[in-house]
Amino acid sequence: MTPRRTILGPALAGFALALGSHPEVARRLAVTLGAEPRRALPLDRLLELGLNHLALAGIGLALVALMGIGLGILATRDFAAPLRAGIDGAAAAAQAVPPVVMVALALPVLGFGGPPTVLALVAYSIMPMLRGTVGAIEAVSPEARQAAIAIGLSPRQVLLQVELPLAAGIILDTFRTALVLAVATTAVGGLAGASTLGTPIVAGLQNQNLVPMLQGAAATAALALLCDAALLAAASRLRRWNIPAGRGATCP
Repeated sequence: MTPRRTILGPALAGFALALGSHPEVARRLAVTLGAEPRRALPLDRLLELGLNHLALAGIGLALVALMGIGLGILATRDFAAPLRAGIDGAAAAAQAVPPVVMVALALPVLGFGGPPTVLALVAYSIMPMLRGTVGAIEAVSPEARQAAIAIGLSPRQVLLQVELPLAAGIILDTFRTALVLAVATTAVGGLAGASTLGTPIVAGLQNQNLVPMLQGAAATAALALLCDAALLAAASRLRRWNIPAGRGATCP
């Protein structure tokens, strides 16, 4: 499949779902499903929630990337080998706790709003980023490392100039997974009072109004797919610059 077709799929699906979140479309869809055509969330409010949702997801995703890649690099260093099982176990345990439960447990400490949402996002998304980074670095050809050491590169230079560039493609694919998880998980913030696309879902459940529930769900899925398409487009551009994004970690 060509890069353009790969990008086109999630982009078209994202635009279709974004259209489904429009107040009039969501109202008609609710009628089709047998519900009453009740009040929909205004489009300007939906856009505002979408921007807030994207901002929270971005903050959480940045933390996931920093922590996941950082811990993944640490876990692949020889001196940290005894810590690897503990690092992986802690990440797995964090993801084992459902985001809704994580938000509920964090509320007494962090209060309502964004902080418990970001905590749930980080806890739920860090394991794929960590394991993807470890797998990407370990997939780098041993011959590439040996050649780098043979020409006198230090361990730090081997990491920065050989391992990470060759592992960049797999790490970027892992980042895409973390991105979709982050956008989806941020909707849980509606339960904590954060202004996200989960807010109309929670309000719809409370008022037994299907229309805003459909709007929030469709907009969340649309945002995740459009962000995924944007990242695929960025990866395609990196390939044109001869950066090995989206490819396996092989020695050039």
